[in-house]
Parts: sequence; C-alpha cells; structure tokens
Amino acid sequence: MPTTPEDSAAPRRDEVDRILEGWERAREDLDIAPLAVFSRISRLARYLEVARRAAFADAGLDGWEFDMLSALRRSGDDALSPGALMHETLVTSGTMTTRIDKLAARGLVSKNRSPHDGRAVEVRLRSEGVARVDQAMERLLAAERELLEPLSGAGATDLAATLRSLLLTFEVDDPLPR
Repeated sequence: MPTTPEDSAAPRRDEVDRILEGWERAREDLDIAPLAVFSRISRLARYLEVARRAAFADAGLDGWEFDMLSALRRSGDDALSPGALMHETLVTSGTMTTRIDKLAARGLVSKNRSPHDGRAVEVRLRSEGVARVDQAMERLLAAERELLEPLSGAGATDLAATLRSLLLTFEVDDPLPR
C-alpha cells in the first residue's frame, strides 16, 4: 500500500506500541512506561539471539563454546585456569570441567598442568579454537552492525552509554542473576 505524505510524517509504530495501547485501554490506572523500554529490549534480544546462533553455527560452535573460547582469546596469552574460566563464563565447577573436556576432545583447547604450579591446570586455545572463535566473532560483529544500522553512529554510542548506566546499577553487587 503506498504511503501518503501524512503517513510519512507520523512516527512509525512497532508491536510494542500496540501492546502499550492495549494495556492503556485495559488498565488506565497503571504506569506502563517501563514496559515501553523493557519490552523493546526483550524483543531486540530475540533478534540478537538469532544473529548469535547463526554466527556461531557458521563457525561450527554452540553458544557456550563461543563463550569459553572467547574468554580464552581475550585473556591475552590465550590460557586461563578453570577457576578463571568459571568466573568469566558464570558456570559451576562441574559444568566447567565437562565443558573443558568437550572442547579438548574436539581439539579446540588443551588442558595441561601449569608449568608454574604442578597442582594447577591451564586451559589454552589450540590453533583450531583460535580460528573458530575468530570466525564466529567476525560474523557476530557483522550481524550486530547490521542490527544497529538504523541508528546513527552517535545514536549507537548514546544507546550504549544509557544501557551501561542502567546495567551498572545492577552489576555493583551481582554480576548476573542465575
């Protein structure tokens, strides 16, 4: 259906606008302002999750594998203890052991005794792990740029700053609810 000049002057409406109108009709006594923000964040998170899954699948990785490999890749020397990996990925000790073993079986990481402390274990990226996490990261960033394309550079920067301010109010005491 062609748009008229009047249509182009009106702000575009999304599904959340329709949901808000429904709640305003059903419960005019409620302040639904938070719904306008968090419903949009939730919907955007779904688009991001689809993009993440596709980027990881293209590199032959699951989401948890990307999280583990990227924690190692960011570490500087590409080696971390299982405890440091637990802290980075927010998983339990038992889960971490299983995940390290699975990645080692796939040839993506190695697990060896630390040369500095024979009681400690080091997990290190292998070349195949580096290649896969780099491929996934490149594809993820391309997909995220596409998702942010409707915003100007300044708009994306402002949004990131606003979201950081909000997130910091929660991360002070608890990094992420489990």
